[in-house]
Amino acid sequence: AFESWTLTAELQRRIKTMEMRCYRKILHISYKHHVTNEEARAKIQQAIGPHEDILTIVKRRKLQWYGHVSRSSGLAKTILQGTVKGGR
Repeated sequence: AFESWTLTAELQRRIKTMEMRCYRKILHISYKHHVTNEEARAKIQQAIGPHEDILTIVKRRKLQWYGHVSRSSGLAKTILQGTVKGGR
């Protein structure tokens, strides 16, 4: 799942791009129509109402997963925090 991915700038850009592609597909907007992303977001806001963008959801879910793992005592916590007994 995406909760364990490292959220790089490239990955954030790709998530935003995919979201805009989906918005344009839903609204039947071709790139030939020269509609800006802001106009497309405004149209989708009118169509479905207030919503969170996908990147915000991803970031919130990553924080929730981190909180879940950090409260546990399993292997995922050890790997995530790098807390291994001993030296190098």
